[in-house]
Amino acid sequence: MRQLNKSKMKNTVLKSAFLFIIGTLTLSCTNAQENSEANSDQIAQPNSTEKSEKQTAKQTENMETAYFASGCFWCVEAVYESLKGVGEVVNGYAGGHTKNPTYEESNTGRTGHAEAVEVYYDPAVISFSTLVDVYFGSQDPTQVNGQGSDRGSQYRSIIFYKNDEQKKIIEQKKKALAETLGEPIAAEVMPFEKFWIGEDYHQDYEENNPNSRYIQAVSIPRLKKFQKNFPELLKDGVH
Repeated sequence: MRQLNKSKMKNTVLKSAFLFIIGTLTLSCTNAQENSEANSDQIAQPNSTEKSEKQTAKQTENMETAYFASGCFWCVEAVYESLKGVGEVVNGYAGGHTKNPTYEESNTGRTGHAEAVEVYYDPAVISFSTLVDVYFGSQDPTQVNGQGSDRGSQYRSIIFYKNDEQKKIIEQKKKALAETLGEPIAAEVMPFEKFWIGEDYHQDYEENNPNSRYIQAVSIPRLKKFQKNFPELLKDGVH
């Protein structure tokens, strides 16, 4: 993939970050799930077998994995799935201390887990460094314990690293962003330990539930803001 000019990428990330710092929405990911359960006839439940086969097909020898948490995982999944070089994104939980966490358990804040995504990507097409730029450029990087009205430790921002090189990349970008914004950056930097795959109904949530109030009011606007600032990274046909 054509590497972006360093200063251009930095300016793009900052521009996108500032856009996400303005305003708050009252509809939360948790409330959206409650509304969805009350109106289950409006939800397109993904087939778990199809999802499993899709994941397996994308897990080729050329694919690597990266892990991010940044508010509601429905929003983050949609952002990363729009990128060239990304084969699959899986919703789940990471960063906590309990085994086999569920959505309900993680929402209590007592498991230590955050809603996270597992990104399968081709490093020959998109680098880990660019994935980190996308991470910071698709959120309010200064908000602690959440994004927008999704608040609580389960929505906190975390970037997980798998080796020293990734840790160095994350810390350098976090430091540069903090210096430019003049504010602390909220994202925790943690070594990757374990990713717990989320329930079937969370996978491809935006795609399967386009009429959800939360998707319409929060997820899609967040996705569109990101895409406007990173058009060169988008898959063909994504706009």
